[in-house]
Amino acid sequence: MRGLRDKRVLITGGASGIGAATAARFAEEGARVAILDRDRDGGRRIAQELPSVAAFVADVADDKQVQHAFGNIILGLDGLDVVINNAGISIRHNFLDITPAEWKRVLDVNLTGVFYVAQTAARYMMAHSGGVILNMASTNGIVGHPCYADYNASKAGVIELTRSMALELAPKVRVNAVAPGYVLTPMQRAEYSDAMLEAVNQKIPMRRHAQPEEVAAMFAFLASDDAAYLTGQVYIIDGGETAGALASR
Repeated sequence: MRGLRDKRVLITGGASGIGAATAARFAEEGARVAILDRDRDGGRRIAQELPSVAAFVADVADDKQVQHAFGNIILGLDGLDVVINNAGISIRHNFLDITPAEWKRVLDVNLTGVFYVAQTAARYMMAHSGGVILNMASTNGIVGHPCYADYNASKAGVIELTRSMALELAPKVRVNAVAPGYVLTPMQRAEYSDAMLEAVNQKIPMRRHAQPEEVAAMFAFLASDDAAYLTGQVYIIDGGETAGALASR
């Protein structure tokens, strides 16, 4: 991609899954990469596997931790050009069984955490040379999915937050969201049996889950100079899942 070499990139939730794949992709593009994750051991593992990647520890749902980490990250990278708001959690359960504590935790990480990181990054970028903020949404924020009411609500919020940010921060900062469908990540593996995964595959036109690297490629494109006119949009990566409203079945 054009314009990614030497870009200073922060990826939240970078210790596994899509975040780790995205860190690897940006490192391959020649960017200077930092990951932010509450999983200290996972962050160390990624930093060992990718020597050009620096790992920092924070829970994105804690504003004080985010502020402290950003100070260290900006110092370590000598600035900040791209932020990928990838950190997220989900808990598979029926709507009637969601507890207040579970609801709060999912919204705290998936929506409030995105707000904390995005606002902190935007304040820095607006005061300096601009940049790109990319938020992780989901097809769950676009169409209904049973058993994920809290997660769905959080991702719908991310989509509207993205659009509002794009309007307010243009033209200096570009803001977009990426909305994957089913991606074969450790989080997905933990919630679905092999039989469930195969049943999902049969409903997706492409007959498979996405690979984390395919989502990472979208992030790389949207952060690059090739996407210089793109802002305020949600880019769906779902193998055709939502083209026929398959997700609700």
